[in-house]
Amino acid sequence: MLNVFLVALSRCLLVLLFLPFSALDKVLNFRDAQAQAGLAIRNRTLSRFAVVAGFCIEVVMSLGVVSGIADRAAALVLATYCAATALLWKRFWTSGDFRLQGASRGRDTFWDFLKNFALAGGFLGLAFGGHAAGVDEFLRHPLDSSHPYRAFAPADSATLGR
Repeated sequence: MLNVFLVALSRCLLVLLFLPFSALDKVLNFRDAQAQAGLAIRNRTLSRFAVVAGFCIEVVMSLGVVSGIADRAAALVLATYCAATALLWKRFWTSGDFRLQGASRGRDTFWDFLKNFALAGGFLGLAFGGHAAGVDEFLRHPLDSSHPYRAFAPADSATLGR
């Protein structure tokens, strides 16, 4: 029972940024989110679409990670989402004030950029099972569940991906 709780807790912590906080922020502050998206996407219609798509990705994929339903594919989508948002909206190199000491918007954005890529790494580890053979398993069965809440005996650990 403790094992199941710890796995559930780790998955909830991994998606905590998205579900509920970032998704809820997009709903409550849609205009601000659209304005932020407009910095990278100059088309108003496309920036609205980007916010709605981001909301859907954050909610649906986070639920997949937590529930274990197609969790590996959901984790891969979230890894891609984290990397894309880092490159599109955490552009520390454009701030013009990146300094190692003192106040620096560029340095603050740099930390957010790194956090996005760190989250992407965590989601990739989840998608691929944390080992090289998991990549092949994922490519063979991308929509399979990792069955995160299944109790297993140590002898069964070689069959975790199926």
